[in-house]
Amino acid sequence: MHCSACGATYPLATRAWRCEQCGGVLEISDAPAFDPARIARHDASMWRYRALLPLPAHAAPLSLGEGWTPLAPVEYANRAIFCKLDFLNPTGSFKDRGASALVSAVKAFGYARVVEDSSGNAAAALAGYAAYAGLHATIFTPAHASPMKLQQIQAYGAELQKIEGVRENAAAAAQNAATQDGAYYGSHYYNPFFLAGLQTTAWEIWEQLGRAPEAVVMPAGHGTNLVGMYRGFRALHDAGLISKLPRMFAAQASIIAPLALAYARGDSEPARVAPGFTVAEGIANSQPLHGREVLDIVRATDGAALAASEDEIRAARLKLARRGLFVEPTSATALAVLEKILATQTLEGTLVVSLTGSGLKTPL
Repeated sequence: MHCSACGATYPLATRAWRCEQCGGVLEISDAPAFDPARIARHDASMWRYRALLPLPAHAAPLSLGEGWTPLAPVEYANRAIFCKLDFLNPTGSFKDRGASALVSAVKAFGYARVVEDSSGNAAAALAGYAAYAGLHATIFTPAHASPMKLQQIQAYGAELQKIEGVRENAAAAAQNAATQDGAYYGSHYYNPFFLAGLQTTAWEIWEQLGRAPEAVVMPAGHGTNLVGMYRGFRALHDAGLISKLPRMFAAQASIIAPLALAYARGDSEPARVAPGFTVAEGIANSQPLHGREVLDIVRATDGAALAASEDEIRAARLKLARRGLFVEPTSATALAVLEKILATQTLEGTLVVSLTGSGLKTPL
C-alpha cells in the first residue's frame, strides 16, 4: 500500500488504517488492469471479478452471494430510468460488496478481530461477513441509529457499542479501540479493500446494459460508493471498453450537505458544517473522508453534488415504494435529487440510480 498524500509505503497486510506519517488515505499499489477475458462469467456474484480485484493472491472469496444485483427499468418523474437494486444484497445494502472484499483480505492476513463504526449498513455488513468468516467483530454505532439495524448487528453475534451523540463520536470510539486493542480497523471509508469491492457495481452495470450509462445518481456521505463506482468506470475507460465516463451526481441531505454546499460555492474542499441528525442517517457525515475526490469527480464528469430537504426525501421514498421498490431514506435521497436535476436540465441517454439500502431497516 501507499499513502495517497505523501507516498509512504506499507505492507499489504498493514494494520495501519491511515498514513502514520501524514494521516493521508492509504491506497493499494499495482491493482490489476481491467480485462474482460478474466471475468468468471459463470459466477453470478461480484466474485466474477475476482481476478480484477487487488486482493492478496491467496485470499479465498468469503461470499454470501453479494453482487450481480438487478438493474430494473422504472418510470420515475416522467422519465424512464434504471435502478441498481443493491439493497437486495445479503445484509440489505451495497456495503456487502466492500465487506466481502475486506473480510476476505482480513481472513487471509490471519487477523482474528475487526472493529468498525457506522450508522448501520456498513456495520451490519461487516458483522454479517465477520460471522460468516469466524471473526470477532466489535461495532460502534450512534445510539440513535435505526433500531432494526442495531438488532441486525446483534443478531450476527457482533459486540455492539452504542455511542451517544453525533455520527462522528462513533468513529472516534472505533479508531481509539483499533489503536488501543490491536484489532484490525475494518473501516468502510478508510479501508482500500472495502473501496475496491465497490468498483464491481460499475462493472456489473456495464455488463448488464452492454455499455456505460450516460449518468449515475447516488447518495453520498463519505463518498465511497461514488468513488468506487467512478474508479470502476475509469478502469473500463482505461481498457478501451467505454468511450466516455458517465456523469456522476452526488445526493445529500440539506441538513448535512458539505459536498453540495462546496459544489454550489465552487470550492474544492467540502464545506465546514456542524454534525447533526437527518432522516438519511447513512449519509450524515459532516467531514466526508473522500470529499475532495468526490468534488473532483462530479466536476470532471459534468455532474453535480446537490441536496434535498427532509420532506423531499420522505416524499421520494413513498413515490418509489408506490413503484414496488422499498428503500431506506438514504437511498431515497438520490431520487429526491434526481427530481431537482430533471427540473433544471435534460439528461440524455441512459440514467442509473443506485438504490443502496433496504427500506425494511428503517421505519416510515
